[in-house]
Amino acid sequence: MNAPFKLRPYQQEAVDATLNHFRKSDEAAVIVLPTGAGKSLVIAELARLAKRKILVLTHVKELVEQNHAKYESYGLTGGIFSAGLKRKESHHQVTFASVQSVSANLDQFRDEYSLVIIDECHRVSGEETSQYQRIIELLRQQNDSLKVLGLTATPYRLAMGWIYRFHYRGFVRGEDDKPFQHCIYELPLSYMINRGYLTRPDLVNAAVAQYDFSALAQDRFGEYAEKDVNQLLSKHKRVTRAIVEQVMELAAERQGVMIFAATVDHASEITGYLPDHQTALITGATDLKDRDLLIERFKRRELKYLVNVSVLTTGFDAPHVDFIAILRPTQSVSLYQQIVGRGLRLNEGKQDCLVIDYAGNHVNLHHPEVGEPKPDPDSEPVQVFCPGCGFANIFWGKTDSDGRVIEHYGRRCQGLLEPAQGDEPGEHNGRPQQCDYRFRFKECPHCGAENDIAARNCHQCQKAIIDPDDQLRDALKLKDAMVIRCAGISLTVDGSKLRITYHGEDGEELSESFDFSKPGQRTVFNRLFGRRFANSQAPKVFSSADEVLELQALLPAPDFVIARKQKHYWQVQDRVFDYRGSYRKANEA
Repeated sequence: MNAPFKLRPYQQEAVDATLNHFRKSDEAAVIVLPTGAGKSLVIAELARLAKRKILVLTHVKELVEQNHAKYESYGLTGGIFSAGLKRKESHHQVTFASVQSVSANLDQFRDEYSLVIIDECHRVSGEETSQYQRIIELLRQQNDSLKVLGLTATPYRLAMGWIYRFHYRGFVRGEDDKPFQHCIYELPLSYMINRGYLTRPDLVNAAVAQYDFSALAQDRFGEYAEKDVNQLLSKHKRVTRAIVEQVMELAAERQGVMIFAATVDHASEITGYLPDHQTALITGATDLKDRDLLIERFKRRELKYLVNVSVLTTGFDAPHVDFIAILRPTQSVSLYQQIVGRGLRLNEGKQDCLVIDYAGNHVNLHHPEVGEPKPDPDSEPVQVFCPGCGFANIFWGKTDSDGRVIEHYGRRCQGLLEPAQGDEPGEHNGRPQQCDYRFRFKECPHCGAENDIAARNCHQCQKAIIDPDDQLRDALKLKDAMVIRCAGISLTVDGSKLRITYHGEDGEELSESFDFSKPGQRTVFNRLFGRRFANSQAPKVFSSADEVLELQALLPAPDFVIARKQKHYWQVQDRVFDYRGSYRKANEA
């Protein structure tokens, strides 16, 4: 049967990319499409083309219903397996299901499925005991060549980073195992907006007082304890009132307003300042029937303000929304994008969507993600070229007033290299290999190979690498050893000799010299300092002490220096670079 919808070009490209990938590989894949790009149409087309049984999973009944409706609009019949929708059908060729319902009824899914499609797949964790993984494992027992496809607008999780490893444009997203192996298609938000597929967001800085959540402690997911947030907000009731007054003022010419609150108490306070007859409050505790009724009234525009706490970020579609007010803190780029995405769908008469962040989240909507948590609030995405392969990496970092990168936190180049000629076809599972250039590294004392700074064993010789914490702990126990937290270095030159003085944060000093007329000492210096020159962005082989002196501003300083007492002086024995561990570094709180 012909499709009732003509797919947009990018939707067809996503379908084609899926077919091409699974013709040659069984490895799990991801499609990245912005909120509002029509993922349900891509799912419906793939389901229409399928010849064998497939299962479409998602986490909320609204998306189950939405994806099922798009499929049935083709004139086809699909099943729904969702307790929330009071239907449990698993005998159709295509079943649209909630992950919770399938997980609770695994015995009803003993058939052989060829494909599992997961909508909002950033919710898939790497835990083998998770609901998604248990379902996939069961279906793999029936079919060891089961294909798994995920779709999401935000392909990362705060505690994990990217949810896939290999990107089809030729770069890698980390060395650890991920729930998905490949990103096979991606469309940026800016593409959708510039071509008129989504409404333009009008990002405005709050013109009244903002909340300051910066002093609150975050958990490993970048979120905040509810009691801490409530305690802070209780001291700023005037701020909340002023914010809500501004929201109402700006909403005069707007059709639908969504307000994202930090906690249930906060949401109740906000609701109290809004006109009662125009406002609904939805939290996780709202009765499902009441929730559905309130959402329906909002969609019919009987209500203007919809206040919620973490429940309407996905699976909610009200195209008339043209004002998003963010009053909650988050370090999650995924969550921020999902929130803003609620207001970007096209609607008749809608010119733009006003977005005001009152929580100071500082998220770049168009270039938002590096894949790792921000090292500090001042970090921004920076481009760093690999000296090995030339790949343009994106890392967290800092720039000067001219936009030059002065610091970055990348560890290893993310570029992918095609297999060299002569490699055996199956040597690397047919995959391109990640560039092995490391910007930060631990050198193996046994073979000299460069390893990740968190490595316990050398990737080349497999021998144990001394842990920096053990190294420092052992040195601190010795009476004839001295350990300083290095706050900086200074250089002096005498002929061919370069003297480096390491300055401790409390005024201590340790020194050592390198004689550049001696090849051995020159090699050691270049291995220690030249290789790390300019944040390892421009490794350099120095041939003279004067050459080093001219470029000393770009020379790296170690985090710790360890020396042993000789008869009349301290001899530097070890320098610990790129330290990540339990000891405090110089000038850290």
